[in-house]
Amino acid sequence: MSPSTSPRFFTEREVARHCSKDSCWVLLGTRVYDVTAFLRMHPGGEALIRSRSGKDISRVMEGPPHRHSENARRWMEQYYIGELDRESGAHEAQVLRERRTATEQTDEKTAQKVKTVDKEDEISPFSKCSPVDLDKDLVDWRKPLAWQVGHLGEKYDAWVHQPVDRPIRLFGNPLLEAGTKTSWYWVPVVWLPIVFYVSWHCYTTMAQGTSSVHITSDFSIPIHKYSFPVFFLMGWFLWSFIEYCIHRFVFHMKPPAHNYYLITLHFLLHGQHHKSPFDGARLVFPPGLASIVVGVFYMTLHQLLPDIIGLSVFVGGLCGYVVYDMIHYYLHYGSPKKGSYLYDLKAYHVKHHFEHQRSGFGITTTFWDHPFNTVIPDEKF
Repeated sequence: MSPSTSPRFFTEREVARHCSKDSCWVLLGTRVYDVTAFLRMHPGGEALIRSRSGKDISRVMEGPPHRHSENARRWMEQYYIGELDRESGAHEAQVLRERRTATEQTDEKTAQKVKTVDKEDEISPFSKCSPVDLDKDLVDWRKPLAWQVGHLGEKYDAWVHQPVDRPIRLFGNPLLEAGTKTSWYWVPVVWLPIVFYVSWHCYTTMAQGTSSVHITSDFSIPIHKYSFPVFFLMGWFLWSFIEYCIHRFVFHMKPPAHNYYLITLHFLLHGQHHKSPFDGARLVFPPGLASIVVGVFYMTLHQLLPDIIGLSVFVGGLCGYVVYDMIHYYLHYGSPKKGSYLYDLKAYHVKHHFEHQRSGFGITTTFWDHPFNTVIPDEKF
C-alpha cells in the first residue's frame, strides 16, 4: 500500500475469514497483513502461518522461541493492506465497504487513463511487485540497477542487506538482462548429462584394469573399478568446501565504499540476490557463468591428479554443484516437512538472508561453518 493511500478498514470477522492457503491474513496489533504470497517462503513452513491466520501475531514476532529480526519486520510491511476496525458494527462496516468500493472504482478509472497514456508501465513487471517507496529509496527502481549501486558508497552494505519482495532489473539491454536469468531446470538439463557420461566413462575405463598410479618408473598401484565411488564422493566433499569458500570470501566480500567497480561487481555476483532473495529467475547460476567455475575446477584437478582419478573427482564435484543449485532453489521456494534435514537447512538459510549475513555460509550442509566459526546460533521456530 502506498504511503499516500488512505488505509482500508476491516472488521475482525472479515479478517478471520481469510485463513486458507489462497488467502491468508494476519494481524500485528491493529494492522492487517495479507501474507498469502509469503506462505511458501516462510522458513517455519506454511502450516505455522496458517495456524495463526486471522490472529494477532505480535507475541510471536517478539518470541520466544524466535524473535524476528528488523529485516523480517521490514519485509512484513510489504504485505500491509489496512487497519482493523474493532469499534465499527455491521452497519458501519457496510458503509466502509461501500465507500471503499466507490474509491476503488474511481482509482480504477484513473488507472485506466494512466495505462492508456503509458503502455510500457502496463506490462512492466514492477507493477506486480510488493511496494517500495520509490521516492525515498536510494536507487531508482524504474531504471536498471547495475550502474546505480556503485554510487551508493558507504550506504551500499546496509542497503543491499535490507531485502525486498520484488524482481530486479540489472540491465537495460533486453539480451544482456535475459542472460542474467535462468530457470531452475536448466541446471540439471545442462549438467546432468555430462555427469552421467563422465561417470560412465570413468567407471568403464577403470573396469578395463589398465589404469594405475605410477609412483616410480618401476612401481605403480592399479586402480580398481570399485574405487570410482570413493573418488566421486571425494569430489563431492571437495565441492562442499569450494561452495563454502565462494559464498563466504567471494559472494560476501565487503567491497570498499569508495570503489564503484567492486561494489557493482559484488551486486552482480551476489548482492542482487540478497536484495531480492525470492527473485525466482536468479536463484541458480546461468550455465554460461557456471561453466567458467567448472572449467577452472577441471583444469586444476587435471594438473594435480592422474587423469582418471582427476576426472573421477571432477565429476563428483560437478554432481555436488548440481545438487547445491537445486537445494538452494528449494530452500527459497520449497516447503520441506518440519523436522526434516531440508526444513532445518531452509530455516538456517533464511536466517542468513534476514539476520545473519556475516555467518551461515553453508548451503547444502552446515559442516564447514563449524571449523570456521561461522555457525548461526541454533534457534527454533
